[in-house]
Amino acid sequence: MSIRRLPEKLVNRIAAGEVVERPAAALKELVENAIDAGATRISVRIAEGGISRLEVEDDGCGMTAADMALALERHATSKLPDDAIEDVTTLGFRGEALPSIASVARLTLESRVAGGDGWRRVVDNGAVAAEGPAALAKGTRVVVEDLFARVPARRKFLRSGRSEYAACLDVVRRLAMARPDIAFVVEHDGRRVLDVQGGQDRLARVAALTQRELATNSIGVDLDRGEVHLGGVISLPTYNRGIADHQYLFVNGRPVKDRLLVGALRGAYADLLARDRHPVVALFLDVPTTEVDVNVHPAKTEVRFRDPQLIRGMIVGGLRRALDEQGFRSVQRPAEAALAAWQQEPVAPDPATGFLFGRRTEPAVHLFGTDIAPPADDVARVYDRLVPFASAAPLAGRAEVAVAPPPEVEQHPLGIARGQIARTYIVAEAEDGLVIVDQHAAHERLVLEQLRRGMGGQAVPSQGLLLPEVVELDEPACDRLEAAAPQLAALGVELERFGPAAVMVRATPAMLGAIDCRKLVTDIADDLAGYDAALGLTERLELVAATMACHGSVRAGRTLSVPEMNALLRQMEVTPHSGQCNHGRPTWVKLAMDDVEKLFGRK
Repeated sequence: MSIRRLPEKLVNRIAAGEVVERPAAALKELVENAIDAGATRISVRIAEGGISRLEVEDDGCGMTAADMALALERHATSKLPDDAIEDVTTLGFRGEALPSIASVARLTLESRVAGGDGWRRVVDNGAVAAEGPAALAKGTRVVVEDLFARVPARRKFLRSGRSEYAACLDVVRRLAMARPDIAFVVEHDGRRVLDVQGGQDRLARVAALTQRELATNSIGVDLDRGEVHLGGVISLPTYNRGIADHQYLFVNGRPVKDRLLVGALRGAYADLLARDRHPVVALFLDVPTTEVDVNVHPAKTEVRFRDPQLIRGMIVGGLRRALDEQGFRSVQRPAEAALAAWQQEPVAPDPATGFLFGRRTEPAVHLFGTDIAPPADDVARVYDRLVPFASAAPLAGRAEVAVAPPPEVEQHPLGIARGQIARTYIVAEAEDGLVIVDQHAAHERLVLEQLRRGMGGQAVPSQGLLLPEVVELDEPACDRLEAAAPQLAALGVELERFGPAAVMVRATPAMLGAIDCRKLVTDIADDLAGYDAALGLTERLELVAATMACHGSVRAGRTLSVPEMNALLRQMEVTPHSGQCNHGRPTWVKLAMDDVEKLFGRK
């Protein structure tokens, strides 16, 4: 077959395949054009997930009739003033979006410049259908109808209207997050689903577009390294999600999905979150245009950095530093569902019995200072009723006789221990509320931080075994342990090879106390094998340290004395990351005094 030139209509459809694979892709191009036009307000209307209709209206600079005709031609753009394609600062610049969309849908373009007349041009699947004057304010309105209606092979691969709508909303949300100075409105099938005002600060815009609780459970990031700036908002490790759908990354104001950046996030939150939990993040990276290539993907959703290791190191280091500075901070407010679980029992005494516990059939008995002694049989029946309440009562919080005045509450952010519940939770009184601490999770984090300091050069004290213990494993596991032996020694685990399929354990970390050496070494070997091979040995050992911390932490179910509880609280207050356990769950929650008073109807 001889080589031939493709017809213009087919060329446009091929280009559309690169740029417009679904309604969300078309919407992205249109909203980016509105942003580049200098709009301060952008309105988006979607019908049936964008399959039947997309409309984008802005108050930007607008276009003349001649400019509109050029905009609908391929490779015509106002966003490249010269040939320096690597120095582009706008969101779009290829000049393919409008003609590509118009080749697979019915596109109506209306625009007016300040002081000029409005003009309208309609292109139906690549052919000009109509044009003429239009009445509208300064700016541009683009309507896309019946996307892929004449390209059934493409249309049948579209998802349901609900799925396409979700993708469209995500596109607008990301662009709105990048530009808090612009107001965005989104309507779907006549219902307003998003409305954010312009002029917001970055944190307010991110919280408005994700979850409003993020404003009080987030950390600001602001870091400069040479000409590169990293800013944004990241959630506390205890404020996380099961999927990574709330991670937003921007390079020079452009929303991107980059494996390097995603990997850097995982590295920054390593040993702060379980592997199946993800933080809420919005990071904004500003890089000189000469250091990043934004033209590696037709839709410009991916970028390539000249020095990727610099960028990754900056993200990991910047986020870790921001997280380290938060100390023992955790999610401050318990979940609404947990608060709703508190029940207010009826408190009005029964007229016949006088009891506050509910209805009783026996006459009232005043246990303290009785006025009239009822018959002995009645007293016995009442006592039988009260026994279940007495046996269910907590054991006075393991309180002890005070030998010195208790410390003042306001001296300590996590308060003073008042008792222990279910031999698992420490209850403390702080100046501004009630603090409940998960003793196992909290101590697990404290042990991990000590082990991490050992990896940083401060050797962890080890405790030699009276009789070294031999642990039998398969040969590959022994190989991995032998290779990591010098680093494990810094963590307090001293072992050596003992034949082809065994290792001898000579010492364990002193802080772990008496532990099962065989189980500890087996878990370490499994961790070295199981974690992603792409991680370096140091990163894998940090994950191993989390396993070791779990072995040596104070278990739930252990009775603690009041001094032990207070010692744990004081250590938490001076230890970084003590607000979350090694799996990203909070180690403590605070019930504010206002919430306590609401539970009792005082407010």
